[in-house]
Formats: sequence, structure tokens, C-alpha cells
Amino acid sequence: MAGISEAEATIFTTITPIFRTVLEDDSLELTRSLDAHQVEAWDSLNHITLVVELEGAFGVQFTTDELAAMANIGDLVDCLLAKGVA
Repeated sequence: MAGISEAEATIFTTITPIFRTVLEDDSLELTRSLDAHQVEAWDSLNHITLVVELEGAFGVQFTTDELAAMANIGDLVDCLLAKGVA
């Protein structure tokens, strides 16, 4: 992805296969603006699964406030960066 930092690129490299597996879409392309409304399979159950998988992959825990503030993939990436993930 053009115009993103190396740390962001690393996060995208890690989260893309997680999203593709959980949402069962091998062609899913993640962008900073992508949100649950744009992906049919991204329902509430899969959202919880994504959170659990992402927490495990990065060794972090998201607070309720952090989760509520995430409107799209870009917010997720920013939150992970703020937690020191790179």
C-alpha cells in the first residue's frame, strides 16, 4: 500500500490473513477505510472472532472504549500502533 509507514505495512501483512480466514474471503483487500458495512460476512459474531484473533496475534487486549472507537480498519491499525505494535 502506497503512502503508509513500514509499521503500518507490517500490521496489514499480519491482519489481512486473519480477516480473510475469519470472514472466509480469500480475495478480501483491506484498506484503511474498509468497515464492517462493506463486508457481508462481517457480522457481530465474526467481529468478536476477529477481536479475539487479533488480540492473540499481537499479544494485546482491546478495551471496550477502544473497540467502540474503531470505525474502520484504519482505526484498528492506529490503535495497534498506539499499543506499540510494529
